[in-house]
Amino acid sequence: MKKARASLKARMRRRAHIRKRLKGTGDRPRLSVFRSARHIYAQIIDDSRGVTYVSASTLSPEIASETTPKSSKCERARAVGRLIAQKAKAAGITRVCFDRGGYKYHGRISSLAEGAREGGLEF
Repeated sequence: MKKARASLKARMRRRAHIRKRLKGTGDRPRLSVFRSARHIYAQIIDDSRGVTYVSASTLSPEIASETTPKSSKCERARAVGRLIAQKAKAAGITRVCFDRGGYKYHGRISSLAEGAREGGLEF
């Protein structure tokens, strides 16, 4: 239990360090990522107005129909990246700044970023 608490504390410290430098604006909102043990969530946020423009996760019906239960977590994360890019383009957003949320840039986080780039987002 103590180890889990310590790793959460360390992630929160890294997250705060990242967020000091990253601010989502109207012309370049922030693509924020949260990763749990089973799912991954992404949302595009304008911090200056405090508004979330679009969001997507592995729980979205579009992802459930696109992936199979045997799909790996990385494949699902890539699909979430493509979906968030598709929704962002429909909302008129093409450029974002990527907020990895204190997680290391590998595995599901990098898969989501690659999927968003495939979908046409620029960051």
